[in-house]
Amino acid sequence: MATIVGLCGSLRQASFNGMLLEALAAAAAPEATIEIASIREIPLYNADVETGEGIPEPVQALKNRIAASQGLLLVTPEYNNSIPGVMKNAVDWLSRPPADIPRVFRGRPVAIAGATPGPGATNLSQAAWLPVIRTLGMRPWFEGRLAIASAGKVFDARGNIVDDAIRERVRMFAQGFARFVAESRN
Repeated sequence: MATIVGLCGSLRQASFNGMLLEALAAAAAPEATIEIASIREIPLYNADVETGEGIPEPVQALKNRIAASQGLLLVTPEYNNSIPGVMKNAVDWLSRPPADIPRVFRGRPVAIAGATPGPGATNLSQAAWLPVIRTLGMRPWFEGRLAIASAGKVFDARGNIVDDAIRERVRMFAQGFARFVAESRN
């Protein structure tokens, strides 16, 4: 069974993207397991820290976890029509030093999903990730698209999806990406 590391690009406790990541993890079987990882402990990128102290332990641990996986799932909010800073910061740290990029990212299957309380879904944020994915040499999965608008109407207070059509889209996305990752291993 393939392992996919899932990252949520929001630090908010009751994040719709955190809820979406939980739903995707629950829906991924049988082809793969989505293991949820956190970017919460990753400090702001600072080249002086990298040079003087090396890669911080939370960054190194996440790099090792991604490198040991077969796929990466980015569940991204959309802030000001683009990538959330905390998530981009995490990926910037994960790409340091540049010699680690092949081990952590190159050739790794990746999918992008997202949810927002607004009407525009996360289409612009997801599109903004594409140059980063290309630069790092990942293999994006384009077969499914999961950008959820009006997320406050999609999830209940406990994080459960209350819309049957969205629940089915989440299941199809999770299982489709899981198959892509499993097939990439062959």
